[in-house]
Amino acid sequence: MIIVNTPEIRGKEIIETLGLVRGNTIRAKHIGKDIGAALKHLVGGELKGYSAMLSEAREAALVSMEKEAEKLGADAVVNVRFSTSAIMQGAAEILVYGTAVKIKDK
Repeated sequence: MIIVNTPEIRGKEIIETLGLVRGNTIRAKHIGKDIGAALKHLVGGELKGYSAMLSEAREAALVSMEKEAEKLGADAVVNVRFSTSAIMQGAAEILVYGTAVKIKDK
């Protein structure tokens, strides 16, 4: 499956648009990460625990979107975008969405 954030794929022609596909996940902070983040906030620097959590969440959302596209018989997903929103204090949703398409070589 080809997944891109552009409206087209070089060397390919979109022959059918199948529709919007999306994947999401909601992740909550772990108390241990909060304590480490609070200490790191005092001295500055990357909050590696949160960075890892968000990377894992983005990957889970991508996998979910790809499965939805496969159910439609898509070869690719174009115009992929990510969105993040706070659900409640300590929890965030990662949403990824794009357009499922069928493609062929030019």
